[in-house]
Amino acid sequence: MTQATTPAAKAAEAFQRLHGRAPEGVWSAPGRVNLIGEHTDYNDGFVLPFALPHRIAVAASPRADGVLTVSTLGDDGGVQDADPVVVADLVPGIVTGWAAYPSGVAWALREQGIGVSGGADLVIAGDVPAGAGLSSSHALECAVALALLDLAGVDAERPDIARWVQRSENAFVGAPTGILDQTASLCCVEAHALFYDVRSGKSEQIPFDAAASGLEVLVIDTRASHSHVDGGYGARRAGCERAAGILGVPALRDVDIAELDDALVRLPEELRPLVRHVVTENDRVLRTVDLLRAGKLADIGPLVSASHASLRDDYRVSCLELDVAVDSAMAAGALGARMIGGGFGGSAIALVPVERHDAVEQSVLAGFSSRSLTRPRLFTAVPSAGAGRDR
Repeated sequence: MTQATTPAAKAAEAFQRLHGRAPEGVWSAPGRVNLIGEHTDYNDGFVLPFALPHRIAVAASPRADGVLTVSTLGDDGGVQDADPVVVADLVPGIVTGWAAYPSGVAWALREQGIGVSGGADLVIAGDVPAGAGLSSSHALECAVALALLDLAGVDAERPDIARWVQRSENAFVGAPTGILDQTASLCCVEAHALFYDVRSGKSEQIPFDAAASGLEVLVIDTRASHSHVDGGYGARRAGCERAAGILGVPALRDVDIAELDDALVRLPEELRPLVRHVVTENDRVLRTVDLLRAGKLADIGPLVSASHASLRDDYRVSCLELDVAVDSAMAAGALGARMIGGGFGGSAIALVPVERHDAVEQSVLAGFSSRSLTRPRLFTAVPSAGAGRDR
């Protein structure tokens, strides 16, 4: 991307046009791909995401009248304005739709005693595909959080910011998400995947240079839109919490893979698949990390595919489009493939030898076409830098 077409440049230009002055600054945050470790974050488990080059940028300046204004720049260059709100008056439920995400961040920071009540003007631009399971909403929230914190002169630790963003989404927006996406957007670094232990907060940057191994991570955006603000995601999270209670453990993270069979017989039939997925998925993350540390990138393929089978059959969060994406990629020579994100739509990834890129892409397109599904969007994911100030 040239400078003139980056989300940061677009946000700054739109701010100048809308407000008649340059913004105080521009901050941006990336979307993410989770290499493996799905639905483990809210079970105190392990995740392994990396940041995408696609970003959401926020141009911002402070106000003195307590009002928060938010405008977003569409793909067509048009601007959509949210209704202005008074930061001091923000309470959950008062703002709905897309504007709830930036407003929720302002509310969460205010609740932490951070000086954001003076208000701000925010203008948003980005290129993270919405509804694709690539965490566009969290990229937006993280960029807004950095902007408001900087405007308030507050230097906060990234894990703290992630928790505040999580609270804004859980309590203000009403989406019961874990902490994976916020942490990835804020903490990932270029050419690495982030091995993150949700319970302890410990993290390790794991080198992940697929191209150097003759591989690439192909993202398949199925264009089957999904949302966490519905019953499917929340019902599974509640089921996991119920299972942990029956087993007498703080979270399903505490069930070791060697104890799984014994644990399953103690559970009602309807909870067994949820527990089986979470316990085996945590084990797959640990095994994947071991292989990456040893430089054996190609060997993680079977673990990636096993993750999809578990999400499809046990957690039951896949859908036709995701299964077609995975099956078509594997049929054309992918080493592994799986759905990513919360499920019920969104994107899949495939670990593909570079020389098989065209064959895999054509197989996926043909698979969708033969079932009269909307043509998917495909692109290669390159591990990129996390959130920060652009200007």
